[in-house]
Amino acid sequence: MIRQSVCNKIYIYHMNQTIYSVITGTGSYLPERVVKNEEFLGCQFYGNDHQPLDKSNEEIIQKFLEITTIAERRYVADDQLTSDIVHLASARAIEAAGIDPETLDYVIVAHNYGDVLPGSNRVDIVPCVAARVKHLLGIKNPATVAYDVPFGCPGWVQAMIQANYYLRSGDAKRILVAGGDTLSRISDPHDRDRMIFADGAGAVILEARPSDEPVGMLVHKTRSDTFLYSKMLQMGPSLNPAEYEATGNLYIRMNGRRLYMYALEHVPQAIKDCLDAANLQLSDISKVLIHQANGKMDDAILDRLYSLYDMTPPADVMPMTISWLGNSSVATVPTLLDLIVKGQLAPHEIKKGDTVVVASVGAGMNINAFVYKMA
Repeated sequence: MIRQSVCNKIYIYHMNQTIYSVITGTGSYLPERVVKNEEFLGCQFYGNDHQPLDKSNEEIIQKFLEITTIAERRYVADDQLTSDIVHLASARAIEAAGIDPETLDYVIVAHNYGDVLPGSNRVDIVPCVAARVKHLLGIKNPATVAYDVPFGCPGWVQAMIQANYYLRSGDAKRILVAGGDTLSRISDPHDRDRMIFADGAGAVILEARPSDEPVGMLVHKTRSDTFLYSKMLQMGPSLNPAEYEATGNLYIRMNGRRLYMYALEHVPQAIKDCLDAANLQLSDISKVLIHQANGKMDDAILDRLYSLYDMTPPADVMPMTISWLGNSSVATVPTLLDLIVKGQLAPHEIKKGDTVVVASVGAGMNINAFVYKMA
């Protein structure tokens, strides 16, 4: 036996076995309010020149659907905050794992804006969302450390990478890794890009497991292109000058065309670098679970990835939810994973022994990925 001790944490593992990070439970929360594209017909959209767009909303919405494949999305109820929906997703992951939440060593929550109140878009992250989620879960253990990861849309993937370090080092045995956002409350009502954004939350329980064979998270890669691309996603005033003068609110602002080209250029290579580090070929991968940002963009990324191997993507290799859930930022990947694991995204399934690659891209600009083998 080998004994590992960090401060007051002592975990015992079998000699000659490697410790891996394995998902033992998943959970997600899909807000009940379904918002279809038709609900935006009454909006007054403005362009980057701060002038009303000269196209009809019917034409704007139809073009939006063609570009993004998004037909509907989910919004939280007025009495819900980010911490509330992350709590619900986390409770479901805890239940699925069959664990006592008091035994968690860490609660790590990825998000971007904290608890934004309805009718406002002020960021509220004091105390941090993870602390609020820990409180809502009723966890009394002071050794359960709660903290946030604000890392753009790749935040949940990065939180998983951090958790992996804790588990592999022996500092932790069991970690809740969650992500959630309420982007509907920080998107400009006069920007057509608001139709991209949605609300949601997802979570997993990640545990240390000794194994003779590689399982769980095998390798990971992250890159941050801040010198040239840090402002492709940022906060800015409404495209309607009158709205900004009246409220002073800042909203999420996106350079969609440049972001599309950046993602297409760098995400496929980042995934390949991750596979190379794992000594795997793309043909070894059962599923590609990618951040649900834009349907057409994700299709283009997949095509570019497979072209690096002179291959054509299989029809069922990349499950998609964006057409009906929209882009819920950090929540898209854990939600996607939970739906597949729970059998709610048929015909997609992930079986024991399958190897999947998980990847995301977003504000920073940040890209990350990890390779995971189902235990």
